[in-house]
Amino acid sequence: MDADEHQSPFIFSHDDTMNTIQTEAAKKSGAGKSRIEHDFLGEKEIPDDLLYGVQTMRAKENFNITGIPISSEPLLIKAFGYVKKAAALANHELGVLDSNKMEAIIYACNQLIEGKYLDQFVSDMIQGGAGTSTNMNANEVIANLGLQHMGYARGAYGHLHPNNDVNCSQSTNDAYPTAFRLALYLKIENFIEALQIVQKAFASKAASFKSVLKMGRTQLQDAVPMTLGEEFNAFAITIGEDVLRMREAQKLVLEINMGATAIGTGVNAPEKYPELCTRYLATISGLPVTLAADLIEATPDTGAYVQISGTLKRSAVKLSKICNDLRLLSSGPRAGFNEINLPAMQPGSSIMPGKVNPVIPEAVNQTCYYVIGMDLTITMAAEAGQLQLNVMEPVIGFAIFTSLDYLTKAVYMLQSKCIDGITANEEVCKNLVMNSIGIVTLLNPILGYEASAGIAREALKTGKSVHTIAVTEKKLITQDKWDEIYSIENLVNPKFINK
Repeated sequence: MDADEHQSPFIFSHDDTMNTIQTEAAKKSGAGKSRIEHDFLGEKEIPDDLLYGVQTMRAKENFNITGIPISSEPLLIKAFGYVKKAAALANHELGVLDSNKMEAIIYACNQLIEGKYLDQFVSDMIQGGAGTSTNMNANEVIANLGLQHMGYARGAYGHLHPNNDVNCSQSTNDAYPTAFRLALYLKIENFIEALQIVQKAFASKAASFKSVLKMGRTQLQDAVPMTLGEEFNAFAITIGEDVLRMREAQKLVLEINMGATAIGTGVNAPEKYPELCTRYLATISGLPVTLAADLIEATPDTGAYVQISGTLKRSAVKLSKICNDLRLLSSGPRAGFNEINLPAMQPGSSIMPGKVNPVIPEAVNQTCYYVIGMDLTITMAAEAGQLQLNVMEPVIGFAIFTSLDYLTKAVYMLQSKCIDGITANEEVCKNLVMNSIGIVTLLNPILGYEASAGIAREALKTGKSVHTIAVTEKKLITQDKWDEIYSIENLVNPKFINK
């Protein structure tokens, strides 16, 4: 390039040539206030402070569904930085991108990887075109950042083109899902970390409550004694199982289709580009991505998202169940179970003084319902893909990203504003056990089922305790035997006693 080109005051159009266009409006308002870009649909005036161009502007005008721009997902923008940087390195090594352009693209990609210029990513999370708007948003921002780095004006695409250079050897149909998968992997990692924290919180409470005797329940009816520690330890273990399941599902997104280009045949990509680009991407991102064995199969396949969403739904269901339990155990305080106390976070009523509601578990419940609903959205969107591409991937991304975000925040809230502050009402728990008819079950090995059922029936009818009927009135067992069977140690760690 010569010095005149480098210092040119003209604004270059979105074209493959060096055509220069500057409108009368731009001249009147002063150079640099706006630029004209065009695509095959026509021209658009773009404010010159914007890094994105004509195709992103069209997307912004066309899609205003959620009001949530892709900038709300910084990991996705970071992932596009990884993808475009890997592509530039591979293209340069294969001789289809010169050094100046490669360096400019890498500079721009590094800016995105560092989290800069998020405000320039304005495409709505839900969009038509299978993610083309998102891909072009990235291409245009990278191109204009690269042009600035090279010393050219924004929009001077004759020197660095969004399609020809930044998108070289790519299609939306491989760049977009690859970036999506990288971002999804990282978001799952964040969710797993949250699950592990809430798992530890439950385990800590389990240790604190290990000697608190309480009544176990099935079908909301008295069953047999247990400890509050055992109940909370079960919560910790079930969350730990979901950590393992999420780890398994997370690995599914490490298989990518870079080099597939349009439909998986690799059209317009040089030989060995898919493998080379994948290797560069693994190095740059630090994630062990692998190239899919069959790119035609991989390009429309959204099965990984269905499985990840299903696993996330599983976590939501289990978390919601735990929150239901916490609300029941804390119910009352005078007319409910009142076995535990949840931290009082806010007044619970505008009319009933002193009422405090379990607002944190309630909020987690509602978040879980959202995640469960989004699983159906993802399922339907995955099913709707036809032939060689699934165009519904943007709504899959929106649904799974928001689900992960909301549930991650809900889990942290549950841990910090609820679990950590739970206390036990030990005497209430113990009295509920000793006054329960359910403890008659422990007499089965000695008295038999029929006799024990008779005691239970009489206790229900008369309101008398099991002890009064079995020991005092009917003298079916001695007080010493009763004390052995119903000692705290035996109730907490039951042994088989049959005589």
